[in-house]
Amino acid sequence: MRTTNVCHVRIAHIAPVIHPVPPATYGGTERVIADLATEQVAAGHEVAVFAPADSMLAGVKQIGTYHSLTWHKARHDDVPPGVPAELEACQLRDVLTRGSEFDVLHLHGSAHASAAAEQLGIPAFRTIHWRADELDHREHFRAFPGERVIAISESQARSVPAGSLAGVVHHGIPADRYRQGSGSGSYLAFLGRMTDQKRPDRAIELARLAGRDLQLAGPVDPGNPDYFDRVVAPSLGERIRHVGSIDDQGKQAFLGEAAALVFPIDWPEPFGLVMIEAMACGTPVIGWRQGSVTEVVDEGVTGIVVDSVEEAAARVGEVITLNRSTIRARFEERFSAGRMAEQTLALYREACSSRSSRLSSARSPSP
Repeated sequence: MRTTNVCHVRIAHIAPVIHPVPPATYGGTERVIADLATEQVAAGHEVAVFAPADSMLAGVKQIGTYHSLTWHKARHDDVPPGVPAELEACQLRDVLTRGSEFDVLHLHGSAHASAAAEQLGIPAFRTIHWRADELDHREHFRAFPGERVIAISESQARSVPAGSLAGVVHHGIPADRYRQGSGSGSYLAFLGRMTDQKRPDRAIELARLAGRDLQLAGPVDPGNPDYFDRVVAPSLGERIRHVGSIDDQGKQAFLGEAAALVFPIDWPEPFGLVMIEAMACGTPVIGWRQGSVTEVVDEGVTGIVVDSVEEAAARVGEVITLNRSTIRARFEERFSAGRMAEQTLALYREACSSRSSRLSSARSPSP
């Protein structure tokens, strides 16, 4: 087996099978994978992404002949619940067949690839793009103690066993994806799934208390399909509008022209990509004190952190006066895709260097 050159790393990302990489509209996990892989290629590394065939990764090797669940749902009226497992089986075959070509396997999706990575004997990292404190992850940590977890926030890291934690790397996005906007739309913006975890109802209540227009963007949550009809739809009107799902181009106008982004979550959000997308547009964030929000938002600089709708309404006037150029500059300083890739590669190199040392020691003849 070839020892690893710590200056050049052969990296395989194992993506989920639900959406293409990157996604057409909603899908933060797939967007992060695409950005991370692209930056790693730019840094001179050999990178491949095990992903659905309908993915469109410019300049990055792609492995996978199956199509995403999203692709199937767009073409079939009734997709059986067993389809994702079938797609994962196809991906697992690819990992078992091609995984030994790489120095590092970085897992981003379901747990199915962990056993393959373990059997291949290659350093395996895992990014959990969800909360890490629930039963499935606790069981996973016990079953695969050698897998290194790259937490996406200090908040998430507290749920990862110390022996499994490789480090914390905040998400990042390319600096040129968005530009600083003017905020001339004067409305509050909400971007996320229409579900009780994301709490668009809080954004609606805030807009009413503050006397502000509100634009809601994002899909109806497939896991909670009646929430939109029951909670959001009755509030829609001239001043409160739902604009549906939007792509990157749509986000530029939607976030760049907003007076502020409302991030009224009601769960331990592990990161919250939309917060840094807003900051990239120079738009301040009104975030609720949950999960990673206090790590991402610099209080009084890039936004404010609140504990209630009433507090948010009382401070709207304060947050919309924050300097948009300063917000954009802080985004560039803290949340670039280049920084994300650099910090992730440092964790890879540490693992690969340790593995090379072990292989060298194993080959050395006994005295």
